[in-house]
Amino acid sequence: MSTDPNPSSGSDTPVPTCYRHPGRETYVRCTRCDRYICPDCMRDAAVGHQCVECVAEANKGVRPARTRLGARDTQDAPPVVTYSLIGLCLLAYVAELASPRVVDEFAMFGGESRFGQMIPGLGVAGGEWYRMITSMFLHQPLSAGGFALTHILFNMWALWALGPALERELGRLRFFTLYMIAGFGGSVLIYLVDAGQVAVGASGAIFGLFAAFFVIGRKLGGDVRPIVFLLVLNLVITFSASSAISWEAHIGGLVTGALVAVAYAYAPEARRKIVHLVAPLVVLAGLVVLVVVKTSQLTSGVA
Repeated sequence: MSTDPNPSSGSDTPVPTCYRHPGRETYVRCTRCDRYICPDCMRDAAVGHQCVECVAEANKGVRPARTRLGARDTQDAPPVVTYSLIGLCLLAYVAELASPRVVDEFAMFGGESRFGQMIPGLGVAGGEWYRMITSMFLHQPLSAGGFALTHILFNMWALWALGPALERELGRLRFFTLYMIAGFGGSVLIYLVDAGQVAVGASGAIFGLFAAFFVIGRKLGGDVRPIVFLLVLNLVITFSASSAISWEAHIGGLVTGALVAVAYAYAPEARRKIVHLVAPLVVLAGLVVLVVVKTSQLTSGVA
């Protein structure tokens, strides 16, 4: 910090003012550019103070902190993707309560009736491919009874519990990609195994997060026993109540999430960016090919 040694000397000498706020008198100058700065423009430096422009210029050469997987460090930022996904699911549930047609029109449905006959113009095979995505944000409606309310409560709890840690370690874009591809993978397995099944829920994406938490936890040397216990418990529930729960969505999301997570966690550091970009695209392309092939099989005999 530099100051005029005798600010009161020389009554005819004009009082200096801040270069950003001309109406404010000051005798403090930036140690880097030597311009006068007022208290609002002062930024602490190793020696004295610097102006905001000099601090911004110096920060351009500072590399941002990164997580161990190469994402920008956002430890102090809220997990906005996690909260946004929870918000979308809750909004979708409110829409379900307002109109039962929401589930009818946006649930996962391949287009095949329970008698093995295709229903023209309906379902994924009928061109409603968006069902494979929209179904990820819907949940079992209250009118279905049973575990309807538990369905969304558990999924949102799991997303709230796992999401923030994964989002901060992977970064927002990678986390969102993982979530969406895992959910899509669950819908794809439903389509391949039982095109007549009607399914809703974020469970496929949630199981993808389970897999990612395990894979990334192992890579980073964390304690993965709690997630293993939770995963095994949910798999037992999945297969013990197969009539009420879509095991296809759970397994599809689990496998797809694991594939993407392995690419994120074990990519060579020198090629991390390209692997993190290409690997999810390859997985997604493979899933799309499976959907195209299955659709061709289902519609080949439809006039």
